[in-house]
Amino acid sequence: MAGPRHPVSVRAAALVETEKFQTFAFSVRWSDDSNTFLRRSWDEFRRLHKNLKETFPVESGLLRRSDRVLPKLQDASLLVRGGRTGRGLVRLQLLETYLRTLLANERMACGPALTSFFAPQSRDLEPRLPPGSLVILPVPEEPLASPARSLSIHSLEALSLQCLQPFSTQDTQGRPFHARAQEALNVLLRHPSGWWLVQNEDQQTAWFPAPYLGEVAPGQGEEGCRPIGSSGFQFCASRAYEGSRADELSVPAGAHVHVLEMSDRGWWLCRFGGRTGLLPSVLLQPDGLGMLLSGPGLHCGAQDGENRPGKAQSSPEPSQATNLPPTVPARPPLSVIQSRCCTITRRALRRAPRGQGPP
Repeated sequence: MAGPRHPVSVRAAALVETEKFQTFAFSVRWSDDSNTFLRRSWDEFRRLHKNLKETFPVESGLLRRSDRVLPKLQDASLLVRGGRTGRGLVRLQLLETYLRTLLANERMACGPALTSFFAPQSRDLEPRLPPGSLVILPVPEEPLASPARSLSIHSLEALSLQCLQPFSTQDTQGRPFHARAQEALNVLLRHPSGWWLVQNEDQQTAWFPAPYLGEVAPGQGEEGCRPIGSSGFQFCASRAYEGSRADELSVPAGAHVHVLEMSDRGWWLCRFGGRTGLLPSVLLQPDGLGMLLSGPGLHCGAQDGENRPGKAQSSPEPSQATNLPPTVPARPPLSVIQSRCCTITRRALRRAPRGQGPP
């Protein structure tokens, strides 16, 4: 990875809320075509703004107001509907506009102040979110004056994913729910516990472990499902790695990679940045936030070969090692889920018989 990188674009991903703390999650694309997720608090954005004013006195208008290009850090009104969560969602949209304006200025975008702010921190690389976290997704193109609507179940749009490996559970009515490998499932609700509400083609609704779900080729439905080996499981690089051989990948810290093949030899076959190659498994860890927020704009990758093949491949060869089954997260009780849901979602969940609720 030659040369320093800098952020080139940013997208608001979610509001992450605990009992007393809010962070704002963004997906960041870098100049080396890698993607990372970051979570920052409102106070951290205030410190960034103060730092930028000191670093760029001309752009901030301290010398002449007419030279000002540094945007103002606008805050949400205290009268916003939806209480603390509603105000947080408005802040999320305002921060996205603020960051995009900053990145439009090349001098500030390539400067150390913004680059260090966007650089992955230990919080961004943790495999799990803090206990009790609630991830709230904004509604696309929703007017900022109506943030309360983003709390409905419709804020989590139905997403068509494939089942990576066969899995059996019970639906919300207590009936058997069997999912085949590569069967298309519609995701109705995503929850930080790792259990998502899905629906199959028979209109059965069930809570399903998120690690067993992968992407479906866009616009092609079930027949366009990517093979298990080409989809892979999303992991996060805990630190930067510079490949020393032709069959190894180079990745920056915080990069999202798709693990195509796992091995107990310490090297996994991965896909990243359009290339397939090897990465040390010790560098990779489950991507807690990325698993919830992954979308079409992210890239990842991984695989391992038996005798470390001589060069990296643009597409994976047929699997020669045993793919490890995904880890099934622990199922939290119904009361825990309902206590963190909005009113509309809670009403929808009450339709299920007692004992067959969420995760």
